[in-house]
Formats: sequence, C-alpha cells, structure tokens
Amino acid sequence: MTKTGILFPGQGSQEKGMGRDVAEADSAALDLWKLAERESGLPLREIYWDGEEADMADTRALQPALTVVNLTLWMAVRDKLAPAATAGHSLGEFASLGAAGVLDVEDCVRAVTLRGRLMAESGGAGHGMAAVVKLPQDKVEEIVAEAVKLSGAELRIANYNTPAQFVISGEKEALDAAEPLVKEARGRAIRLAVSGAFHSPLIKEAADEFAAFLEGLAWREPAFPVFHNATALPEPDPDAILAVMQRQMTSSVLWVQTVQAMRALGVSDFVEVGPKGVLTKMLKPNLAPDEDWTARAVGSLAQAGEL
Repeated sequence: MTKTGILFPGQGSQEKGMGRDVAEADSAALDLWKLAERESGLPLREIYWDGEEADMADTRALQPALTVVNLTLWMAVRDKLAPAATAGHSLGEFASLGAAGVLDVEDCVRAVTLRGRLMAESGGAGHGMAAVVKLPQDKVEEIVAEAVKLSGAELRIANYNTPAQFVISGEKEALDAAEPLVKEARGRAIRLAVSGAFHSPLIKEAADEFAAFLEGLAWREPAFPVFHNATALPEPDPDAILAVMQRQMTSSVLWVQTVQAMRALGVSDFVEVGPKGVLTKMLKPNLAPDEDWTARAVGSLAQAGEL
C-alpha cells in the first residue's frame, strides 16, 4: 500500500498572489488571513496579493503569510489524503504541526508571527548566511571548521538541504573566511539577503523568548508522525514535541536526513502543500536513484481539485 508524506515549504517559497484563490473560495481560509493580519499588524493580503517582491521578503510578513497559505491549502486537500507522515522545512514545520493536529491552526499562526518578528529583530550587523553548493557534506563541514579556526568567529551549517546544497550561518568574519575556501574547493558560496544568522546559537536570545511563548500553547499527540528539523525524527509525546520545537530556531535543519527517514518509514508518495513546489525539486538528489517514489505539488485550488 502506498504511503503518503506531506511536505510544507518555508521561506523562499513565496510568490505573488499566493493563497488568494483558496481564501476567496473559503471563509475559514479568509479568516486565517485576517487573524495573521491582526497578530502581525501588517496588511498581508495587500503585500502578497498585490505588492512588491521586496516587501514579500520581509520575514515579519513572510512567516505568518506563508504559514497561512500552507495551512489553507492543507485545509483544501486534507479530505483527499491519508498521510502516513509530514515534515516542514524550517518555517514549514509549524504547518506540519497544524496539519497533524499537534497545535490549533490559529496557534500556529500566532506562533510564526512572533517567530518572524523575533528573527527579524535578532539580526546583527556582523551576522549573516550563505548558500554553499556543488560540494559534499564532509567538505562543507571541513570548510566550516577551518573558517572558525581562522576567524575565531561563530559559524555552522544551518541547512542540510541536499547532498550538494547547504546553508552556513554565523558571523561575518567566519563567512568571509569560508568563501575563499569554498572557491578553492571548486564550490560556490552565495550570500543570502537575510539580516541574521538563523538556525545558529547567535539568535539564542530570540529563541529563548520564543521558547517561553511555546510553553503556553496547548500541545497534543500528532494524528500522524511529524518529522522534526532538529532531529529528523518523529516524536509521539506532546512534551517531547514541545522540547524539540523550543530549540528549532537555533538548531540546524536536517532536511536530507528528514526526507530519507520518511522514505525509510515507507513513504513513497510525497505531496508538497505550498506555493511553488520547491521541496519536490529537492527530492531527487535526496533519495536513491533506483528507488520508486512519486512527487506532487499543490499550490493552488485548481491543483487541489486534481488530487
């Protein structure tokens, strides 16, 4: 029997007009947009339905807006799917919690609204991130260790996206030291337009405030396994889920390991629920070439109707 795994994307999956068709067809979906606007104090529908790309990239707006899109698309397809598991990439992990019933969807929106504000405010002038491509994991780990040694500054792998695509996060001095090492190894380093060193210990103060907020939410057992970014494992116990989510902001995103763990569980039908189909494109390099699996992306009401 085919097992289905639901994937929810994170930042970088936004696009103009996202979620509009679902919100205009479903009052519950529209209500979730309005909740996100009240919580954030931002005109999210104006920004993402009619606005400019620069405004769409602001993490204060992006985190609640994309989570609303992920969740409302899920609401449109959930009766057609019987998930064996779910996972979300970074921000997308909160949509996974909502889909599995661990948190109310309203609490998911409130949580990511605070998360977006805290992450935006956590940035330091000397902090940043860079994508590193065309190099294997062991080489990237070697480069990070050498850059830390040369600079005396903080640096770590923040995202394990594919076996040849990583994101490093840390202080500018360490990033500056890492870039020539990447070039020397015939890889490519691309600085990201972000204001902080996300998924690293450098945002611990923001993470501690967020952890205290999460403590006050109602956590429940998942209806199906949720694979977590920080461990690449599911947790059946609500207290254990809370604990792993409290360190999500400072932990690395183990996406390669997560996808492979879902496949080991028997998932062979991956359905990405989000605007662009970003995660479905990352499946091929993360799974063995001789494995039999399928991938679909649901980014609109029309695509939801095709399931």
